[in-house]
Amino acid sequence: MRDNRSMWISLLGPLQVRSGEGAVVNIGGPRPRSLLALLALNAGRVVGTEQLIDGLYGQEPPDGAVNALQSQVSRLRRGLRAAGVTVPIEMHSAGYLLAADPEQVDVHRFTRLVREGRRSLEAGEYDHAAALLREAVGLWQGPAFADVADAPFAAAQAVRLAEQRVGAVEDLAEAELALGRHAALVAELREAVADHPLRERLRGQLMRALAGAGRQAEALAVFEDVRRLLAEELGADPSPELTGIHLTVLRGEVRSEVRPRAMRKAAGTGLPARVSSFVGREEELARVGELLVAGRLVTLVG
Repeated sequence: MRDNRSMWISLLGPLQVRSGEGAVVNIGGPRPRSLLALLALNAGRVVGTEQLIDGLYGQEPPDGAVNALQSQVSRLRRGLRAAGVTVPIEMHSAGYLLAADPEQVDVHRFTRLVREGRRSLEAGEYDHAAALLREAVGLWQGPAFADVADAPFAAAQAVRLAEQRVGAVEDLAEAELALGRHAALVAELREAVADHPLRERLRGQLMRALAGAGRQAEALAVFEDVRRLLAEELGADPSPELTGIHLTVLRGEVRSEVRPRAMRKAAGTGLPARVSSFVGREEELARVGELLVAGRLVTLVG
């Protein structure tokens, strides 16, 4: 029996299986592919028979659905075996189990990398966070379950994973901004904003990247664009967080240099704040903030 520990299953894009030697495995038609995707999504865990039937057939299961499922499992096993790959699909009293390490499936590796990357980000370990999150985002080869999208289980899972991907992109941008990589981030963030134009965190990160790269006017234009879009699409104003970033850009306080980890943590330790050119202007800045919440444009003179 061939060792399958090096096998790799991709779900973050078109379904693909690679053998331990790196060869792409032909899995067969839509139904066996959907079955493998559903089992791989739960790699190492028993998937109940009813869950498999619902995931493959939805509200219209065939007569003799249990027998139909057994037939699909047999087809999948034969297809993999013909390709020279032995992937244990175990039958249990409650259902079936793909006996693979979750780390052999890109979805599970993505989830782990994002979790660890977010933990490093929260700890101020920005280089490590960026490396983990960059690897996580790089696992994506297109929309999740792209070629089995018609399977009843796929749509909800694809939406869930797409949301996690955007969150990972945002966390990666946060780590890169903390490392002072403002200019290098602009193109990536523009692409992300184009895909998710109402995502305010991405807009704020793009504003910070532009401002940190010395492109303040473009950063301010991003804010005006999202403020218009929010009003037109949702009848809403920008969040206080995004408005705060706008104020920071107006003040010229977005900085492009890398700050040591100790300096970043000092913000919450009661150490003196960094002196800026706006000392003594607290009242004026507070008034600007009030006007930005109430209106769409504030002109500063002098």
